[in-house]
Amino acid sequence: MIREENLAVSSRIIEEARRYISGGVVSLNRKVTPSIVFRKGIGSKIYDAEGKEYIDYHAAFAPYLLGHNFAKVNEAVFDTIRSGWSLIGSGTNALEVELARLLCELIPSLELVQITNTGSEATAHAIRLSRAWTKRDDVILMLGGYNGWHNEVSRQVMPSLDQIGARVTKGEYPFIASSAGIPESTRKKVHIVNFNDLESVEFILKNFPVACLLTEPVLQNIGVVMPEEGYLQGLIELCEKYGTVCIFDEVKTGFRSSLNGFQSIAKVKPHLSVFGKAVANGYPLGVIGGRKDIMSLFDDPDPEKRVLIAGTYNAHPVNTAAAIATLGILKDPLVYETITACSELLYGGLKEIFREKGIPFHLTNNASAFCTYFMEKIPTDLHDILENHDFKFDLAYRKALIKEGIYHIPIACKQGSVSYSHSESDIFTTLVRTKKVVRAL
Repeated sequence: MIREENLAVSSRIIEEARRYISGGVVSLNRKVTPSIVFRKGIGSKIYDAEGKEYIDYHAAFAPYLLGHNFAKVNEAVFDTIRSGWSLIGSGTNALEVELARLLCELIPSLELVQITNTGSEATAHAIRLSRAWTKRDDVILMLGGYNGWHNEVSRQVMPSLDQIGARVTKGEYPFIASSAGIPESTRKKVHIVNFNDLESVEFILKNFPVACLLTEPVLQNIGVVMPEEGYLQGLIELCEKYGTVCIFDEVKTGFRSSLNGFQSIAKVKPHLSVFGKAVANGYPLGVIGGRKDIMSLFDDPDPEKRVLIAGTYNAHPVNTAAAIATLGILKDPLVYETITACSELLYGGLKEIFREKGIPFHLTNNASAFCTYFMEKIPTDLHDILENHDFKFDLAYRKALIKEGIYHIPIACKQGSVSYSHSESDIFTTLVRTKKVVRAL
């Protein structure tokens, strides 16, 4: 009877959501099938309204590097509330200063920072800042990248081959909007090129007044597509050659890849960087930072040069305390060692399962972020994926895993994430259930 009552609760929640929320979910990226009403998350597990447990590899699109409701992070939040910290909205405070100092110490390219609520806000500020610095308007983005929801970046992450056409070399792809309401004038200022394609980047830089190039250093919204050797350094060099600001969107890669960002792994220094997701382990917080001369435009004495940054909830004490606690925990090398060990155990087991099945696959990973592609070659850009990946099998695989209590969001090519809370037992259970699923497909 308990399960039946819970099913009634779940159905009622979905029905009421459709009645009162436009689209039935508060972020349309969450609109998936099966539609599951989740109740809570603890560590590596999430639980639906019926009480069913899932080992979670979605991690709410990846912010939970430590795991859901990680005790030490939550305790920092509780302490902040109990101590009477509040959103004052005037002047600065010790919490935001401490977070800014930590960020600048950890990421070598950050000389000054600003705190936002989301990654989308951070990328919007980065574009505006770049336009003010260069006095240019155009923007270069990557095909298959995701950089937020605002007008300049709202292109489709996973368009079809019919939409994008043949592979483009030394040129650009059409801006295929992911939303209605984007002005044509905005679209004309945005140039879409393939990841790992320096020739096309230089073509755009030569022919248009480009304020900034904005890219994820690893494409982690179409799985995990790694940069080729020298690519990221090549982007920075081209931007410097043509007077363009190079921005790394490390919302997905920052802190999950390394305590010092993916840029430290690649041994490069972009001009500006944005962070989010893992910075506060699930609490809403974004970061923009970079060169002092560019970042100083936020407070330039000349009002004609000054770039507005404002937000009532910027660096809210609760979120800031969560970020300070998270970064403090991540400073312990054992944390990354533990995540790496669990990740490698999972990857090795998955590879063995797919080899046994005898189907084409490539499991790619950037530290604890991973994706299994069902194709003959490792993808280097979105074109590779669209042309070769078995999307039908991928979706069936994900939905079958969900039935077995292993949660990957049921959207093909979405990143999986391992957290500090995942145990060897979680991994072994995942592999046993995955083997069952793969054998049946």
